[in-house]
Parts: sequence; C-alpha cells; structure tokens
Amino acid sequence: MDYLNYLKKLLDITVAQEASDLDISVGHTPNIRITGQLIPLSQEKAVTGKDTEGMAFSILSETQKKKFLEQKEADFSYAFEGKGRFRVNIFFQRGTISLAFRFVPAKIRTIEELSLPPVLHDFASRPQGLVLVTGATSQGKSTTLAAIIDEINHTRPAHIITIEDPIEYAYPIARAMVEQREVSIDTLTFGNALRASLRQNPDVIMVGEMRDLETISTTITAAETGHLVFATLHTNSAAQTIHRIVDVFPGEQQDQIRFQLASSLLGIVSQRLIPRIKGGFIPVCEVLVSNNAVSTLIRENKTHEIPAVIETSAKEGMISLSRALVDLVRKKEISLQNATDYALDPGEVRNLLR
Repeated sequence: MDYLNYLKKLLDITVAQEASDLDISVGHTPNIRITGQLIPLSQEKAVTGKDTEGMAFSILSETQKKKFLEQKEADFSYAFEGKGRFRVNIFFQRGTISLAFRFVPAKIRTIEELSLPPVLHDFASRPQGLVLVTGATSQGKSTTLAAIIDEINHTRPAHIITIEDPIEYAYPIARAMVEQREVSIDTLTFGNALRASLRQNPDVIMVGEMRDLETISTTITAAETGHLVFATLHTNSAAQTIHRIVDVFPGEQQDQIRFQLASSLLGIVSQRLIPRIKGGFIPVCEVLVSNNAVSTLIRENKTHEIPAVIETSAKEGMISLSRALVDLVRKKEISLQNATDYALDPGEVRNLLR
C-alpha cells in the first residue's frame, strides 16, 4: 500500500465533509468527527498495525521519527496541499500506533464570523497589557486567538511573535510582520522562546500555552514591560484563572504576582463551544475587562468577588457566562438543556429565564 497517498485520501475526505477531526486506530475503520459526532468511514477497511505505522512514518521526518520512538508520542502540524493545516498527534496504545488529526482551515475567520464578543476588537487595539483566553481543551481557544492576531495583522504595522506547540494557523503577509516559532522545531521550550522574544523587538507576543511557573512569570513581565501579550490557560472562569496563576507561585511570591497581574491584566475571555440547535457549535464567553474594581480585588486577594463585578459591568463590555447562555437560549441558538449543562450555575440560568 502507498501509505502516504492513502492518508491523503482520508485527509481529503475530512476536508470535503467539513469534519473537525480524523482518528485512525488499529482494528477500526478510520473515523471523522462532524459537529461533535464521531462517524466511521464505513467504505474503508479496518486498519492494521502495519497500516498505522506506515501512515505515521510517511509524514514524520527522520528527526521526528527518532523522537517519536523515544518519547512514544509526537505533536506537530502538517500542511495539507493548500487546503489547510492539521494539528497531528501520533501515539502508542497497546503497543500499536494511533493517529489523531485536527483540521485547521486555511482561512482565519474574523471575530464577527466566529460570533465572538465585540469587546475583543478593543483588546486587539490596545498597545500593551495581558489578555488571557481560557477554557478546556478543544473549546476554540486557538481559533479565537487567531482571529485577534489576524485582526492586528491587517490593521496596524506591528511586529508580532507567536510561540506555539505546534503552529496551527498560518498568518498571511499583511500590514504586520508576523513571526511564528514552533516549539521543538524553532525553539526548545516555551520559556526559552518567551525570554528570547523580549530581545526580538516585538510589539505583540502570543504564547500558545502558559504551562509552568517560568512561562507564566515571563508572560506577565512581558505585559508589564510595554508589550501586548496574549496567552491561553486551561481554566473555566475568570476568577479561577486568577487563582490558578497566583497558586503556581510559592507563597512568599504570591502578593508580588497579584500586584503584577493587577497592573498588567487587560482582560480574560473564558469560552466553551456549545452545540447549536441548527447544527455546529457556537462559542459562549464569560468576559472580564480589567478596571479599577477588578485590579483592587486582585491585589487584595478577593477574586471570589469578581463574578459580581462581571455581572454588574455590562456597560464596560463584561459578560457573565449565565447571561451569555440565557441570551443564546432566547435567540433560539442553543437549547435550555445545553445552557444548563454548560453553566457554572444552572440555577442562575433558570432564574434569569423566568
């Protein structure tokens, strides 16, 4: 079998069917995911261990192959014939190789096309500060960041440096200079790349993920020292995000980090993707915009009061998750069941709909 051509055939099907994912595992027919549902490609045969190994090795460089065999997993991006990119994870399970592909369209959608809150335009226009996009895995954080970065790319002559693992969206040449660094290919670690970026004359820095104390500390410092910084974190709300950042640090440093965060934070967008009634998904966002009240609460370690500030500050662009869910239910975009399933406080959603 020509493993590369067979894999390209499966990727073609994934693109043509507008699927988000392609999963290949020994003993199963390949599966694609469409609007959240896993669908077997029944016209294809179940794949063997020899098949998955052949497909994996057909797209791994010799360096990647060696690293994969040593570490038992590989995470990278794969450009597919001008049709888009795939974020690829290859791993072992029960001694055989499996492959997971996430489709990243070639076209970067705008904030409006993604149905994201308009306040994100304000974040994109700011000269400096820290903006965090948070949420669980596969909730659209990278797509949201790409929309913001591409808006900057098309609206002002900024020097943008992104640090990603792996690179997902490729930015076109526009008004800005965009340089994208991929961990393990262009740099060894997020921390190394982030420290170096401060000496590379950037206006905007995008950190794909704040994974550890060093990366979080350097990210906050970059925002304090005159850069506009965007980063992601796996948290479910603005208050939880602040807790998570502060708790990473030793106790004796936490007061200092609260002060740094209070002075540098522009906002937090905590998002999740919810099934639409008419099909597909729509992002639902809690949005915190840092103001004097928020900064004071962060400095005084009263982050438990932040939800109340969000709830009463809609005029400043803030959005509570419950009100965002209720708004989509009233517009008949999502069902009440899904609204309560994804809410932090289902009772509050029901009360707001009365």
